[in-house]
Amino acid sequence: MVVTMPPRHRLMVFGGLMLAGLMSSLDATVLGTALPAIVGDLGGLGRMAWVSTAYVLAAGVTVPLSGRLGDLFGRRPVLLAGLVGFLAGSAACGAAPSMDWLIAFRAVQGAAGGCLMSSMFALTGDLFEPRERAKYQGYSALIFAVSSIAGPLTGGFLTDHASWRWVFYVNLPLGLAAIATTVLFLRLPKPEGRPRVDYAGIVLLGAAVTCFTLFTSWAGTRYAWDAPVVLALAAGSAALFALWLLAERTAAEPVIPPRLFRDRSFAVACAVAAVGGATGFGLAIYLPMFFQVVWGAGATESGLLLLPMMIGLLAASMGAGRYIARTGRYHRLPAASMALSALGVALPATMDTGTGLLTACGFMAILGFGAGLSQQVVVLIAQNAAPRRDLGAASSGVFATRMLGTAAGTAVFGAIVSSRFAEEIGRRVPDGSVPAFRDAVRPEVLDTLPGPVRDGVAEAFAAAFSDLFLAGLPLLAVGLAAALLLPDVLLAPRGAGPED
Repeated sequence: MVVTMPPRHRLMVFGGLMLAGLMSSLDATVLGTALPAIVGDLGGLGRMAWVSTAYVLAAGVTVPLSGRLGDLFGRRPVLLAGLVGFLAGSAACGAAPSMDWLIAFRAVQGAAGGCLMSSMFALTGDLFEPRERAKYQGYSALIFAVSSIAGPLTGGFLTDHASWRWVFYVNLPLGLAAIATTVLFLRLPKPEGRPRVDYAGIVLLGAAVTCFTLFTSWAGTRYAWDAPVVLALAAGSAALFALWLLAERTAAEPVIPPRLFRDRSFAVACAVAAVGGATGFGLAIYLPMFFQVVWGAGATESGLLLLPMMIGLLAASMGAGRYIARTGRYHRLPAASMALSALGVALPATMDTGTGLLTACGFMAILGFGAGLSQQVVVLIAQNAAPRRDLGAASSGVFATRMLGTAAGTAVFGAIVSSRFAEEIGRRVPDGSVPAFRDAVRPEVLDTLPGPVRDGVAEAFAAAFSDLFLAGLPLLAVGLAAALLLPDVLLAPRGAGPED
């Protein structure tokens, strides 16, 4: 059953969780517009990418681990540790004297941010009954919608009107407010029994996620796909994941218990989360690039053009939560999400240099709405399938699966679009006057190209973009097939799901 506390305290704690989640997700997006100023101040241009990579890498490791630690030691200490660590990392980043120190402090921020994200989902499961939980998890979608748009805009505003250091200092009042609500209002029963930490599982899973994240970040960007370091990271991540699975079978308290995957609902939730991450986020990353290269939009303008997608995602997430709260059913939503996402992927594949703004906005709204129908629902499904003692592991497990799907999708789709662009550019600009893909999509390079060459680049990228989105359809078909296997479970108006 859910934690007993006054309704006002429950809402105050949830508000604090929203602040914690907002800080964590904002810091994954806010630095894009501030990086040039950071490099100008601290130097270290060659290590600039690590400012973002360090955060994502550390968060990817701690998301699955912190959920299980919350099950074993209690979610309140894990949340407080994440908040204190995030504030310390933010203050240290703002005061960083060099690029190396900034990267190190960003890793601290990312590790703490992973704790915040997993705590937010797990605590929502503790605070609210299943039907209520669906509604409040729908509200949490607001965090991701706001951060994806407000992050770059906030970073640019603070950099222009104050200093890039305030990109980090702005977290301090938000974090202090989240700590205050946690200390004053959050009271949870202590877990029973003596915790038995799965140290081998923690090390193996952390190493596997690290190798996988570096592989998806570097393949096709910093290194070629057949470079020795990329092949080594791919093989290393596969081997480490295999060793981790073997270790989990004998661990007393595994990080993500294998017994969860024997439940069909949990397995389906993970599959849909991975597909949704790859298509809903892995593909959407290339939309601003399309606006800049094909339409000639600026960086800020291209970010604002994503608003229809974010509005669609937010409307679907909140609508799905209210639907579940009213009916107690969710089994149709993942299938509807995959089907509508397939339409949302197929329609942008028709966009080219002549596509109108309103048409493109409509396509993006459909894509966002499809993604939103399952974004928070998969967490609810995982929580409802898990016994109380595994609630944190189930919540963070499905969230980590989505993160891995996003990383894998971004890497694979990046390889597709760069390969197709190279083929198309050879047909449309045959004199070889165009730089490589990674340079041809940079605004400062595009602006220097002659008019006919610039038009050829736009047409080549539009053709590559079409193939890129069509490549997502088979993956969504797999997701739809998995979603159709989801059992029809009625959530009771009272009670918090399966108990031990």
